[in-house]
Amino acid sequence: MRDCGHEWADDRAPEVRDINGKLLAEGDNITIVKDLKLDGKSGGIKVGTEVKGIRLIPGDHPIQGKVDGRVVLIMANKVKLA
Repeated sequence: MRDCGHEWADDRAPEVRDINGKLLAEGDNITIVKDLKLDGKSGGIKVGTEVKGIRLIPGDHPIQGKVDGRVVLIMANKVKLA
């Protein structure tokens, strides 16, 4: 579904590459390569945490996944394909 009426608007998932340049796809499993801080929760996400079944979304943080039952948005330069 398009929010704007322009014919060039694209509904496809964005092309997202991990820290090694590998193309990520919907449903891939990724591994966190840098500690991530989370708002409102102490500790954040540690290096080596695996995120299963990611979704790709448009924006600054194109990866959406669940970590410890919480949905998080992650930047592509913080992950590698598992």
